[in-house]
Amino acid sequence: MRSHVRNKIMLCILVLSLSAAMLTCAPVTKTKIGVIYVVHGTADTYKLQYLWDVAVQMASYDPYDHVHKFVIKNPAMWPVLVTPELNPFVAEYAERFRFTYDRVGGVEPFMDFTMTQLQDMKTELDKNTHGITFEVDWAGWSPAGYPDHYAYPRYIYNLPDEKGVHINYCGEGLDDGPWEDCDPQRYNVDGPVERLLKKGVQHIIVIDTAVGGVRFYKGYDVVQMCKLVLEQWNAKHLKDVELTWVNDYTGLMERSYPSEPEDWTPWYGEPTTDQHADVAAGQNPLIEDMDYALLHVEGIEAVLSETVPDNQTGILFFNHGLFRKSRRYFDPKMNDTNLFNENIKTLLLERHPGFDPDNIIGSFGGEKEVNPENDIEEYTRNMRGESFAACYLHEADEPLSGHPWGYRYWDGLEYLKDRGIKHIIIGWPQLLTENALHGVELFNQIGKEIGMRTWAKWGVFDYARFPDYGDPFADYWGTYVTTDCDGAECCFEMGGCADGRPYPPPRQTPIDEAISNLDPSLAFDVSNYGHLGYDPASDSLNSHMPVQEQYTGTWEIAQQANDDPRVGEILAKHVLEFAVSVTDRQ
Repeated sequence: MRSHVRNKIMLCILVLSLSAAMLTCAPVTKTKIGVIYVVHGTADTYKLQYLWDVAVQMASYDPYDHVHKFVIKNPAMWPVLVTPELNPFVAEYAERFRFTYDRVGGVEPFMDFTMTQLQDMKTELDKNTHGITFEVDWAGWSPAGYPDHYAYPRYIYNLPDEKGVHINYCGEGLDDGPWEDCDPQRYNVDGPVERLLKKGVQHIIVIDTAVGGVRFYKGYDVVQMCKLVLEQWNAKHLKDVELTWVNDYTGLMERSYPSEPEDWTPWYGEPTTDQHADVAAGQNPLIEDMDYALLHVEGIEAVLSETVPDNQTGILFFNHGLFRKSRRYFDPKMNDTNLFNENIKTLLLERHPGFDPDNIIGSFGGEKEVNPENDIEEYTRNMRGESFAACYLHEADEPLSGHPWGYRYWDGLEYLKDRGIKHIIIGWPQLLTENALHGVELFNQIGKEIGMRTWAKWGVFDYARFPDYGDPFADYWGTYVTTDCDGAECCFEMGGCADGRPYPPPRQTPIDEAISNLDPSLAFDVSNYGHLGYDPASDSLNSHMPVQEQYTGTWEIAQQANDDPRVGEILAKHVLEFAVSVTDRQ
């Protein structure tokens, strides 16, 4: 009996020992999280193929977009996208990109900086002590030179599939086509979502700096396309992988998206039924982060004048609006932007108590307006020939105005000039990483208002950023406009040309038609001391010194964060916070 009991005890001990050994030897199952870093996207160099890809990518998100409806699904129309004679948009951007890329030496730095940010984020995430394995990738809203980093490349590839064709265009039918080194199968590839899913991730976290981190339709577009891939993957593989967008983790943009008509998009126009959601109940943790705001504060501090005191320094935040008024129904871009401006201003005043708070203001670009001469909504010279800034807060009925963050940039510059400011710093909080357009276009937008010779580096120049020229300035901004004015060369010189040709050039578009964006009357001379404060009826223009009320101080563009290692650290901090919450739920 005792022997029997002893044998049973020994058997139990052996079983427990084996169980313990098996538990000890068994591999620990870790949570695997996929991370997609969303940026605006770019092409490293200027190529006509990339311009074509940009046009297709931009239009792909909205089925009501005219390019989506009438061009993408019609192979016979594909060459039109990059035929300037048939497409004024391409005529503008072809020249705009050609000029800006040339000015920065042919290759822009955006992707090098972005890859550094991505690697810094991955390095930080890999230090986590929560047993989480991170797989990282990136997506761009318009990654022209990187089609495999469009959120869902095969969506583009298959768009015209009902006609038995795929998007595989490589410039056929163009004078310079087909394009060299063009891969017709460039969209028939996995995108970032598929790559992460094939690595076995259990959840995907998206963090977005496409427009500096503010919520905007571009980030929303990418997230929706990622979710489309994910839904198809889950249905096919019987999985339930989920996605979290850090910047809009409460789903404000989805909750406030108009519900009728059922297939409503911003290109459709005004919705019949809106969904209302309180923007204050769904904040953006990246924009609320004061460490993130500090990056922009230090970018401003880097270009303070050594000779101008703080109380004579002005700061103008330059931003873009919604582009289309109808996006106000679901897009909190302006709300996020204003909050970010406030955070940056708070830190600036803490670090520089000598700043006058009234000298720190925000501004936006221009937008189309109704021309009283023809009652047509069109580009106007008053709005600088731009269409960037429908200035509406989330679900607001009226545009932002009479607000310290709501100037048009030329009005903001004039406000600071008239207050006697001696050094103006232009920051762009909606931009984290420098690109060719920002690095050239913004300089010309400011220069045409308050001069290029007032740029702080004029006379010293900056050959690191602008290797062949030392400066970013065009002879006139609107480098893409038509230069033929009724059979004669247009005049782009302030004060008019010596032979009597007037400035600005006269309108060439018939007054009963919406003005072309290529009309020379929309271009501005980037003059030595700028348009603000100069009366063109006077003949006192002087190329060697400011006259009348022209700006007499200096100005500079704030530095972007670019490859600062803290970018990756901050991104990782927010990703990890959501990753931990995901694992806690599992």
